[in-house]
Amino acid sequence: MTEVIVPSALGPIDARWHSPVSAAVRGAVICVGGFDGGFDGPAEGIYADLADALPEAGIGMLRLDFRVKTSPGPIDDGTADLLAGVGWLAGQGVTRVALIGHSYGGAIVIRAAARSERVVATCALSTQTMGIEPEEVRSLAPRSLLLIHGAADWRLPPRLSEWVYSLAGEGRELHILEDATHSLRQRRDDLWTLLIDWLDRVLP
Repeated sequence: MTEVIVPSALGPIDARWHSPVSAAVRGAVICVGGFDGGFDGPAEGIYADLADALPEAGIGMLRLDFRVKTSPGPIDDGTADLLAGVGWLAGQGVTRVALIGHSYGGAIVIRAAARSERVVATCALSTQTMGIEPEEVRSLAPRSLLLIHGAADWRLPPRLSEWVYSLAGEGRELHILEDATHSLRQRRDDLWTLLIDWLDRVLP
């Protein structure tokens, strides 16, 4: 793991880069959390565990921390941060990028994917819908869009992911995990399997 500063027009962005160690480099994934930022992600730090596993499979991972941490999260700032991360990966020679975002970060990954052809697949976990425009969701097809939500999420109910799914076209996929709350920690093993299988498909 290497601590890096991703430059952007709005200021420096803290990140952690886990470069692929396999000889067959498949691409990279960028992970972002909620409006309060951080590197470890939901489900008791599932991003940190992915960062240990993915480089061995030839997938790099950039864990990105938002510059601005306020509630509600600033949509434009978060999108700019994520696109700066995509640009940073391009500078490392990465041409295929997948995005994973939780809560506020779910809206951010959808917005960023709609603005970058380098993004080949997008995953939104327990996503909010504030800041997402319908045409942004529609523009992702036929690229993969994976939506995962907890059925017991009282903070952001699963109907939000269902709304995004209703707008999406080819490549959409929705999983509502029973008994899981906003963090998805109650179904962590299932979440892990879904993410690993998805990344195997979208970064072959």
